[in-house]
Amino acid sequence: MIIQFYIYPLDWLGELFNSFYNIVLTFAFVLGAISLFQVHGKKIIAQTSGWGYNLVLLVSLTVTLIFGLFVFPEKGQPVDAGTAFDWIFNNIFTPLCSTTYSLLAFYIASASFRAFRARSAQATVLLVTAFLVMLFRVPLGEYIWHSLPWVGQFDITAFIDDWIMGGFNAAGQRAIMLGASVGLVSISLKILLGIEVSYLGGND
Repeated sequence: MIIQFYIYPLDWLGELFNSFYNIVLTFAFVLGAISLFQVHGKKIIAQTSGWGYNLVLLVSLTVTLIFGLFVFPEKGQPVDAGTAFDWIFNNIFTPLCSTTYSLLAFYIASASFRAFRARSAQATVLLVTAFLVMLFRVPLGEYIWHSLPWVGQFDITAFIDDWIMGGFNAAGQRAIMLGASVGLVSISLKILLGIEVSYLGGND
């Protein structure tokens, strides 16, 4: 799939492997759902500590699957606007995600305060960059910036989006993704060749 981007005549090969990927992904979702029912079902039957959360997970999964697969308008898709699945997504799933990310923001801010120490030039650049991104990506930061004399006339949002996020941050993320991709290919080959067997649960 990577080679197709460099050798155009092999474009059909990328489409073929992409079809294989979608098929495998579909079976992986089914196996994942079965695994969830097995693992959490055992905890619910045994009523282990926190089994109520396991029950909520399975009930939520079952209800979402029912409304997503079987309850939909005659001329439309289950994810269309106005369907039960769309209501669950917009009124339950989205607020829960917003709450989770809001809580994570406080943990990230506290961890950044403890970790970012201006002990070197690199740490200072990281600290200043993180401060700019966290402050001026919210309306309060923009209001403070535009109220400053002289410098307030410049668009700080464009600087953060184009230079920091679109330039340095994008380059760093692509480097990380390339490294992760190479690692994924290597571990996949080890599993296919039988070199890596720790996923089976044994020590040998």
